[in-house]
Amino acid sequence: MPTARRPASPGPDLWVCHLGATPYDEAVRIQEQLRARRQREELPDTLLLLEHPPVYTRGRRSGAEDLPFGEDHYRAKGIEVASTDRGGRLTYHGPGQLVGYPIMRIEDVHRFLRTIEGAIVAALAEEGVDARSRHEEGIDYTGVWVQERKIASIGLHVSHGVSTHGFAINVENDLEPFSWVIACGLPDVQMTSLARELPPGRSLGIACMRRRVAFQFAATHSRRQRLVSPQRLGIAAAHAAGLAVKRAPIPTPARALAHAIPA
Repeated sequence: MPTARRPASPGPDLWVCHLGATPYDEAVRIQEQLRARRQREELPDTLLLLEHPPVYTRGRRSGAEDLPFGEDHYRAKGIEVASTDRGGRLTYHGPGQLVGYPIMRIEDVHRFLRTIEGAIVAALAEEGVDARSRHEEGIDYTGVWVQERKIASIGLHVSHGVSTHGFAINVENDLEPFSWVIACGLPDVQMTSLARELPPGRSLGIACMRRRVAFQFAATHSRRQRLVSPQRLGIAAAHAAGLAVKRAPIPTPARALAHAIPA
């Protein structure tokens, strides 16, 4: 009888660090520090998992038309606006959304994107949500979708072979801010979340999803997950102080915004 094939052993460690609620500009500085250290081989591949206070982030392909009322208007409503060097267009981050920033050495960006999508699809499947990739429909459809509804966005930057930025999964966040802008460069995009896709009370929330995503992300990259603290990553005390930001309710903008976005 043929000998049963043993499953492949996981590869090198993937360090996973839970940062909690972190201001966007603070997260960018942390990524830049870790990217430089990864490029110098001072750290292994690392995944940061966190949440942001309300912020719109503009990718390299984002234009003024993505914010139809101007940046000052959105800031007055309590939502920051930040330009970034990641790929993609404009998206929204807020409390209750799980954000992942892989600081990893990669060789093939397209394969890396598909692997991230696969990890998110697998994590959602554990929660009972049937999701899929739509990358074959064009660059603006990068991410993860539940039927025609978008549940996760992905945007990367790669410098000297090391990635920054990453993905955002709508878990239990307010989806309305997506409707006040041209999200993902798709005027008619319908956003969804894990909480919206499951019956009330079915989802275990962002903490459970964070564990699922960390496990599946490591598994799809054939890595061993290793939880590490911010201090283990050498995050400075000044940066660590920014990790104590508390969740704040998103101010309620005028409902008319949702109906005034140009087609």
